[in-house]
Amino acid sequence: MEEFNVHFVARQSIKGIAALISRTFFIQLLGVGTSIILTVYLTPEIFGVYFVVASIIVFLNYFQDIGLAASLIQKKEELTKADLRTTFTVQELLVLTLVVPSLLFSKQIASFYKLDNDGWMLLIALLISFFLSSLRTIPTVLLERSLNFNKLVMPQIVESVLYNICLITFAVMGFGVKSFTIAILVRSISGLIVLYAVQRWPIGLGFDKSVFRKLVTFGIPFQTHSILALVKDDLLTIYLGKVLAFQQMGYVGFAQRYAFLPLRLIMDNVIKVTFPSFSRLQENKEGLRVGVEKSLFLISTCLFPTVVGMIFLSKYLVAFIPAYHKWEPALLSLYFFGLNTIFSSLSTPLTNFLNAIGKVKVTLYFMIFWTGMTWILTFILIKNIGYQGVAIASFLVSISSIFVIFVSKRYLHFSIIRPIMPQIIASLTMMLFIMITRDNLVQNIYYFFIEICLAGIVYLGMLFLLAKTEITSTVRFVRSAIKK
Repeated sequence: MEEFNVHFVARQSIKGIAALISRTFFIQLLGVGTSIILTVYLTPEIFGVYFVVASIIVFLNYFQDIGLAASLIQKKEELTKADLRTTFTVQELLVLTLVVPSLLFSKQIASFYKLDNDGWMLLIALLISFFLSSLRTIPTVLLERSLNFNKLVMPQIVESVLYNICLITFAVMGFGVKSFTIAILVRSISGLIVLYAVQRWPIGLGFDKSVFRKLVTFGIPFQTHSILALVKDDLLTIYLGKVLAFQQMGYVGFAQRYAFLPLRLIMDNVIKVTFPSFSRLQENKEGLRVGVEKSLFLISTCLFPTVVGMIFLSKYLVAFIPAYHKWEPALLSLYFFGLNTIFSSLSTPLTNFLNAIGKVKVTLYFMIFWTGMTWILTFILIKNIGYQGVAIASFLVSISSIFVIFVSKRYLHFSIIRPIMPQIIASLTMMLFIMITRDNLVQNIYYFFIEICLAGIVYLGMLFLLAKTEITSTVRFVRSAIKK
């Protein structure tokens, strides 16, 4: 196994999280600005078309490498040329097996979802993007495995800037769905070029049976987990696209996007760093314990108050911006998707830890249960209460994720209460402050932002009172890791 001591992993993990969160904050800020503009120039129906077509591509994405990329990251031993080329060859064969038939039958797929010619062209663009993204796997794995996330963010920033510029430009010009088509192609090509500029590898085709056999031992259960996540989320979206109107799908997509924004900004980046980091520390229990608790502390510190603010203040934002009035029917879904993120912020870091130490079959059992319950509850609820049932079902299923905590404790002794209790109390205090002051203070958009600032001060003040020692020790831990 490559030499990765605790201090090196800690230092690289901290730098990686900082780089990814900064990157994601910039990208999300850019994305939010773009969304504000798009919601003015594009209709809920156009968003619904994009949401459904994009889910079809996400569906294909889960079958592109049968978990081999994750196997490379999790592997204890140093990677060889045979590892890289075997993974690359198998992945490209799988991708072509998916892309070629999808292109051949793209007209039929478009007809099934009642897409017009613009929707069909969007599907073609996403299929091309899907193929180009497969070429990025190996250099991305090499950067992640070496914990070199500073280089990894460069192509992501470039492609995001170009994507949003194109999207805004063509949406304002009245291109409608074509705006997404053009922006997606520009993003895919630019990102691939920049990534290969920062991380080269001995590209080539090859197949080693013994290497393949070792990689799929971890890869297949891991990918089965991912495929079940696909069935639970994206395949469900494809089904909903058939039974719900595009306008209703637009409401669901709008609510899901903004409710999950804190997860994309904070948790996804922590998870992206901690999976290779925990994999490098598989035999160091103390290092794993510290890593798990610090992950929970960081994620809950940022996410809990964000969800509280979203639930108790979002209706004012919709009310104060005339162009946002059309999104009012999405608010209830936004609230329940937001509650979902609270439980996801606790279970996802722990399933990530279990996967990193090789307990991928354990997380697979959880995913089987979550997938089944999601489909059952969603089907029942949308039949009875309509599109709002999608978010309510998502929240009800998320509650069961607390059982991941008990299972994780079988493999590692850590505290779940200590890292998150101060955040819970501080968030509840912030919630009470908002409930007491919002009706009198929030009279226009300017006072809306003043309310957000005051609520943030209340939260941070209470958190510091409750977790001064933990905050101080975390800062000391960060400084120590960087210095060493």
